[in-house]
Amino acid sequence: QVQLGESGGGLVQVGDSLTLSCAASGGTFSKGTMAWWRQAPGNDRELVASINYTGGWKYYSQSMKGRVTISRDNGKNTVYLQMDSLKLEDTAVYYCAATTAIYYGGSPSGFPYWGQGTQVTVSS
Repeated sequence: QVQLGESGGGLVQVGDSLTLSCAASGGTFSKGTMAWWRQAPGNDRELVASINYTGGWKYYSQSMKGRVTISRDNGKNTVYLQMDSLKLEDTAVYYCAATTAIYYGGSPSGFPYWGQGTQVTVSS
């Protein structure tokens, strides 16, 4: 059974940095795309960043571009999201998502596997 487990969320202040981690188990994602999504109350789920299996291709949303870095360690089946200069509007539940396939799209349906989410709250 595939499981994705996020960690690293919490309460931070505007301008702080935070790194999220997502460890995958029960499957091999070394050839697939992994991604981070987020969802704030009342908003649709938004793709924040995604990365292919080699790390040679990355996508970043316009809302966080320049403030976020996605990386992965295939040996550990883990993907990371480094977030810097956090803003109030970055407050959301952040979800890890994965597919065992090569996927360069931006639809939630392209990711069969999802974590439970980790809350990130940015306060002033």
